[in-house]
Amino acid sequence: MFHSIIHRSSTIVLDDIKIRLIETRDAEQISAYYQRNRHFLAPWEPLRHEAFFSLAGWQQRLEQIATLHRHEMAFYFVIEHRETNTIIGVINFSNLVKSPFYACHVGYSLDQDYQGKAVMRRALTAVCEWIFIDKHFHRVMAAYMPHNNKSGSVLTAVGFEQEGLAKDYLLINGQWQDHILTSLVNPNWSLPIN
Repeated sequence: MFHSIIHRSSTIVLDDIKIRLIETRDAEQISAYYQRNRHFLAPWEPLRHEAFFSLAGWQQRLEQIATLHRHEMAFYFVIEHRETNTIIGVINFSNLVKSPFYACHVGYSLDQDYQGKAVMRRALTAVCEWIFIDKHFHRVMAAYMPHNNKSGSVLTAVGFEQEGLAKDYLLINGQWQDHILTSLVNPNWSLPIN
């Protein structure tokens, strides 16, 4: 569905949103996103040091992310409002493993003011298509806390299937939390030609 969009541009455009890889020039905007959503996201994320919310912290972090992008060790996307170019969400692929696994993990968050508008469902669908088509991955794995109904609904809508429950899986907001494990498998996977 997104194949032609992905190969024409490094930016995926979907109606009112744009999705693209984060760049070093985004430090001010991404720090503003996390500052704006600090309390809203806290119950769903690890405890963060103050540097995580600062411009200087993000300038340094984005240099590291640029290196990860160059070596295809991770992919960090931002979701922007199409008219204002404001960052309203993030989607990150990490723990990328090629042969014989061809799998990775995905994590995401969305601005509190854009909840309930199918933004994350549309964006996650698009970037999963990208990682399957452009990067030849077979499996994308996501985990969410059982009481995070919104995240569970997004993953189900995108096509992720439940695979199990992991006890004390991640240290979230200072507490070990159980997580429901899910995955999305690329039905059209073929061995990459390199």
